[in-house]
Order: sequence, then C-alpha cells, then structure tokens
Amino acid sequence: MTAPSLAAGYLDALYAGNPDPWGFETSAYEDAKYTATVEALGGRRYASAIEIGCSIGVLTARLAPLCDHLLATDVAEAALAVARQRCAALPQVTFARSTLPEAPPPGRFDLIVLSEVLYYFDAPGIARVADAVRAMALPGADVLLVHWLGETPDYPDSGDGAVGKFEAALGDFAVTRRERTDRYRLDLLMLPAGR
Repeated sequence: MTAPSLAAGYLDALYAGNPDPWGFETSAYEDAKYTATVEALGGRRYASAIEIGCSIGVLTARLAPLCDHLLATDVAEAALAVARQRCAALPQVTFARSTLPEAPPPGRFDLIVLSEVLYYFDAPGIARVADAVRAMALPGADVLLVHWLGETPDYPDSGDGAVGKFEAALGDFAVTRRERTDRYRLDLLMLPAGR
C-alpha cells in the first residue's frame, strides 16, 4: 500500500523554510536536466502550453521561447510569486494557482509538462491526473514527463512507479522519446491526433 497523495500544505511548508528547496537556480544537475527537457521537444513551436508544478519558474523561463502562450501552475503561492518575478519580461507566460486534479485550470493545450510532479500522488491521484491531462489535451498534444529516479521516501511513489501508473491510466498514446540517466527519466508522449 502506498502513502496518500501529499497535501498542498507540504509544499507550502517547504517554500516557507527555503525559497528554492531543491536548488533549481544553482544546481548543475537541474541545469543539465532542464537543457535535456527543452531539447527533447526538438525545437517544436506550441500555440498553447501548460507546465504543471512550475515551482519558482526556472524551467518555465526555458520553455517560454517555444510557446505562443504558456500557463504555468503550482499549488504553492510562495513559489508562484518567485516565478512571476523571474518571468516578468516574458509576456507569453501567465501563472495560476492550481490544485490538480481537484481543480484543473481551464483551457486546452498542445503541450503539457509534468516535471517532478507525479510521485506526489498516490495511485488513485495519478489516475485522476491522467484524466485531467486527457481533458486538457488538444488532439496530437505532447505530454512531457520528467522524474527523479532516486529514493523518494517522503512521497507516495517513485519516479518509475508514478510514470508507469500514469501511462497505464492515460491509455492511448505514442512514445516519441524516452531517455534515462542515472538520476532521472524523461518521457515524451503524443496523444492521438483524432481525438
């Protein structure tokens, strides 16, 4: 039996103690992972994208040049405040507090990014996230997943476990790219064009 999904208050407490709890701004690992994340998209241009769990906006700023409009969401208002400042000069980026899957943001998107997000959910939560992603996705949308492969003792699932559950719940999709390093996995999925 896995632990229940983490409550939004878990992340609020992390950001209250440290505005960059994972070192997104300073970590060479995070920098290399973000570079690989953007490169995985192959320079494609997206009309309407969403980043779920944007944290302090470091990846958001890197995704923005590929997007006509990018909605970046997080459950932690403290993280969103930092992200808004970081991306203030990027007019195509908007931010919203969102608790997925309970209250998904409105809109449909041709790129949906979930980086370091899925293992915060238990199995039923992951299934509800997959349902929300299907509802938000335009036909032929790309869904980009990036997850840490190390130990996650405080989280309900591991990177591999969470991605496996998400893909099973998502249903019909094509894998267009899969990469693994010793520290993270990157999975780029494409939803059917005829949905």
